[in-house]
Amino acid sequence: MQSRPFSYLFSISYFGARYKGWAPQPNQPTVQRRLERVLRHVLGHEDFSLIGASRTDSGVSCIGGFVQVFLRDEVEMGLLLPQISEQLPQDIHLNSVKVVPSNFNLIQSVKQKTYRYYFSNSNLFHPFASSFLVNVLGSLDWGKMEQACKLFIGEHNFKGFCRPSENKSDYQREVLSARISSSSEFLGQFFPEEISYFEITGTGFLHHQVRMMMSAIWQIGKGEMELSEIEARFETPDKFEKLPPAPANGLVLWETILDNL
Repeated sequence: MQSRPFSYLFSISYFGARYKGWAPQPNQPTVQRRLERVLRHVLGHEDFSLIGASRTDSGVSCIGGFVQVFLRDEVEMGLLLPQISEQLPQDIHLNSVKVVPSNFNLIQSVKQKTYRYYFSNSNLFHPFASSFLVNVLGSLDWGKMEQACKLFIGEHNFKGFCRPSENKSDYQREVLSARISSSSEFLGQFFPEEISYFEITGTGFLHHQVRMMMSAIWQIGKGEMELSEIEARFETPDKFEKLPPAPANGLVLWETILDNL
């Protein structure tokens, strides 16, 4: 049971290029560690704890995430928010804060998440754009890539599309929607004229799942994988070689929807 009775829910955005993911790691810069450091400075003590709604990987960014902070004593967190934001680096931003009941559980309240993976298919790709998207060389069959997206929708065993763990036995996950769309988020002289993103919404995701799905979609688009392999990986994931995950820099946690609020 949480011993700190006062609870605050922050919405958070961050650019993940400089961080080794969300969760703390020894001698590594992570988003959670940087946030904890600023909270210690602003609050003037270490008597707090926090949890994030998502444990994003190294290099992955976030537009719509949440953090829950627990305190032993009540504070006017809304008044402290500008001070916290001022102390945070510019690649981490707390967008808002609200008081939530002490029994509110952020992890259990996540109803669904949406990720976007940004990529281009250009012969002229500027290095400055590589912080935000991945360029895929060669001809792509966009029709087959769209078909691949549709095959992912539904509840499946995604063991063949993630990094398995010895401590995990349940690889069933539900994908609510998956599609490829044109992007208008990135404009300017350093970006390709045509940028796309793979958008996927689900109730939860496994380690490297979205990045491996993106990798499979590209392979199908290049003719290096058959569409039938997607369903075959659902049925017999251990018979296939592990997919290489797509690079982290194209992936963004776009939206997190919470229940019980």
